Amino acid sequence: MATIRGTVRHNDLEGGFYELVADDGTVYRLDGATGVKAGQKVTVEGEVEAPGFGIHMTSTPVLVVESIRPA
Repeated sequence: MATIRGTVRHNDLEGGFYELVADDGTVYRLDGATGVKAGQKVTVEGEVEAPGFGIHMTSTPVLVVESIRPA
């Protein structure tokens, strides 16, 4: 399980979804993030999945959220 700190942003592509811009600059698509807002600094614990094809049409890795809390 990974623990990643960063800033939440909203991506309007394909109906919209949330991403995490990690402090190191890596961008993850958040899967299972609820109650978050764009611009919020958070710490996320979860599993990182390799980039793949999906409805969001991005090539960013997916971070499957186990827990999320304000940073």
